[in-house]
Amino acid sequence: MKKTLLWMLVCCFALQVSAQKKPSILGGSIGELKEENTEIHLPTPEYGSGLPLMEALQRRATSRSFLPEPLTLQEISNILWAANGVNRPQLGLRTAPSARNAQEIDIYVFIEKGVYLYNAEKHMLMPIVNKDFRRELSDQKFFVDVPMVLAYVANFDKMEKFSDEAKEFYSATDVGFVSQNVYLYCASAKLSTVVCGMFDKDLLKKVLTIKNGKPLLVQPVGRAAE
Repeated sequence: MKKTLLWMLVCCFALQVSAQKKPSILGGSIGELKEENTEIHLPTPEYGSGLPLMEALQRRATSRSFLPEPLTLQEISNILWAANGVNRPQLGLRTAPSARNAQEIDIYVFIEKGVYLYNAEKHMLMPIVNKDFRRELSDQKFFVDVPMVLAYVANFDKMEKFSDEAKEFYSATDVGFVSQNVYLYCASAKLSTVVCGMFDKDLLKKVLTIKNGKPLLVQPVGRAAE
């Protein structure tokens, strides 16, 4: 009996230690992650947070002023889910519409730890490159301070039944939905963001090894310095 009780106490202590460690990763900044080039499991999005839609629309704005302070994993989770996350799991459908439900817009996340691909189905970040390329994406001054840049790439492998003209047209349309979702979330969460068409597309193709796709836009996100 005593041995059983002692074993139960040891197990409870181990669970408490484990529980204490997790919030420091999930609730902290991306910079607190110790391991690089590993999958990042994002916390559950805060579905009930933020402003009402009409107020977020009223506050929606472009800002090119950023603090270098890292975003938290919770903020990154919320941003990516708002951008193009799965909002109807039973059907695998997203927060942003896409032509014929192709879901062809891939979101790459550029942060201090490296470059990651957002896996919407598993709501996690998949490592691509273990190097910080944020400053190299554009020569615009505000890229020096931005903590995160989202890169939107049309994955034409997901559009096999589209004509070349349709691929160009619908991917350009669909990326607008995704980037506007980010705008609205940032307005709701009092974050700063801007959509940029002036970026190094050749660098992006090389870093992401894009073979059958097209870089469309990049969108820096961070805290407003104003």
